[in-house]
Order: sequence, then C-alpha cells, then structure tokens
Amino acid sequence: MSALDFYTLDVFTDQPFAGNPLAVFPDAGKLPDERMTQLTRELNLSETVFVTGSGPGNRFDVRIFTPGGEIPFAGHPTVGTALLLKRLGRLQPGAESSLTLVQRVGDVPVTFRGEGGDEVARFRTALAPEVGDSELDPETAAAMLGLEPGQLVRPPRIASCGTPFQMFEVTDIESLGRAQLDLALWRRALAGAAAPDLYLYTRSGESLSVRARMFGPGFNIAEDPATGAAASALAGMLALDAATPGLYRLRIEQGVEMGRPSLILTEVRVGDAGVESVEVEGQARLLSQGRFLLP
Repeated sequence: MSALDFYTLDVFTDQPFAGNPLAVFPDAGKLPDERMTQLTRELNLSETVFVTGSGPGNRFDVRIFTPGGEIPFAGHPTVGTALLLKRLGRLQPGAESSLTLVQRVGDVPVTFRGEGGDEVARFRTALAPEVGDSELDPETAAAMLGLEPGQLVRPPRIASCGTPFQMFEVTDIESLGRAQLDLALWRRALAGAAAPDLYLYTRSGESLSVRARMFGPGFNIAEDPATGAAASALAGMLALDAATPGLYRLRIEQGVEMGRPSLILTEVRVGDAGVESVEVEGQARLLSQGRFLLP
C-alpha cells in the first residue's frame, strides 16, 4: 500500500467555504491516467490537479481533470496550484516570484504578489482569445436557460482562451439569478458540441464590473462558483468588442447564487494588431490536507 498526499483549497477568494474548491496532488508523477480519473471522481470537485513533474526555472507539469475527464486548461486550478506550490516551498530559492505551469494548452506563466494570506497569483493565458458565432438561435438559447428571449441582450457567442464557452449576456441580475438550465434541451442542442458549457453574465452598473454564472454539463458540473477559463475568454471578448487599443480591466463576481462568492480580476492588453495578452488574478485559501492509501 502506498500513500499519496493531497491538499484542497478554495480559489478566487480569501475566505474558507467560498470561491471554487480545488484538490491538488503535488507528487503525482507515477500515477497512471486511470488512477487520476478514479481520484478525481472520488473527490468529486469541479477540478482536480495532478503535478506530474518539475524542471529548471520553476516549471511544473500539470494535468487537470474534471469528473467528466481531462481538460487542456482551467483558471482556478492554475491559481490554486501555483499558490500551493509556492506555500509548500517547491520553488527554487531566490526565484520565488514566478513559475510556469505546463498544461495541455501550453505554457502558462504565473507571477505572485503579496505575502501570506493576502498573496495573489496572476497568470497569462497561453492562447489569445478567439470569438465566434454560436450555433444557438436566441429563442433556443433563452429557452435552454429558462428565460425569455428579451432577457438576452444579444444572440449568444462562443469565446475561448483555450477552453470554449457559450457566452450569454442577460439583461440584469434578476434574470441572471432566475436562470436554470434545461438539461433535456441542452442535450438536444449542445451535447457533443465543441463548446457545450454556458457562461452567463450581466453588467452590474459599472462598465468594468460583471456578475456571472457558469453551467458546465459538458464537464459534469451542475454549476461552477468561479471559472477562470471562462473569465479570461469573456474579458478577451469584451476587449475585442471595444475595437480600440488599450488596457482593459474587468472585475467578475461569480458564485453568489450558490452561496460561494468569488472574485476574479482580469486585464487585457489590446494593440493595433489585436489582443496582446490576457491575464487573470485571484487568491486562494488553503483549507485541508489529506492522504489516500492506494493499493
């Protein structure tokens, strides 16, 4: 029998029992894929991270699993894993200000600021945002969310910085709170689609602030309290909508309707040729440590 340690964190929050829970196995180099899948389903969190190796320059190989399978990139696992590795003392002495997480999507660089419980991790997406039209018409989209077509500001779009999402802007916070996913309609319209998961948002009075929700049936997640990959895609999409070079900052609150409030901060730099960088930052609260006894 062998022992395998893991940690859980609440990410995109500085409070326990808020934000998005995450499990991290920092020493998972010898685990086969089947065991990673079993451990992910045993813990049954929205994402579980396995650190499978490390190299010079604070480079760490990571794999990210949801209960539905492995994914190429995710935001709250990036923030939580980076902060955990730093707190465990895994970074090279004298070079503790940054690291790189090597994910399936590519290299994701992370920098740190602050100290102790106030420490913040900021990552830059490996891919620039891509935005396109959704296959959903407004009537089907609204019905899928239990809303009226007039509660959608515009037809849905698809946006991605490595993981694609259907993007729905709704008219107000009340409509956002009333939204409920019709799984039968989702199965008919989006099951098996390239972008099966839904990110809803509404502008909350300030042009630089939104409230959001994410339904993730494609990940086997009913609702996610903080979704960094969707936040980066949304920030990139809205910056592209502005169609003017500059620096665009966006504050995203998510998880409020679930009782797990989260805060995600994004920054997008747009140049004459398009988006130059998308960065996302947040905090994480270390919550528990455990051990699996494996045969």
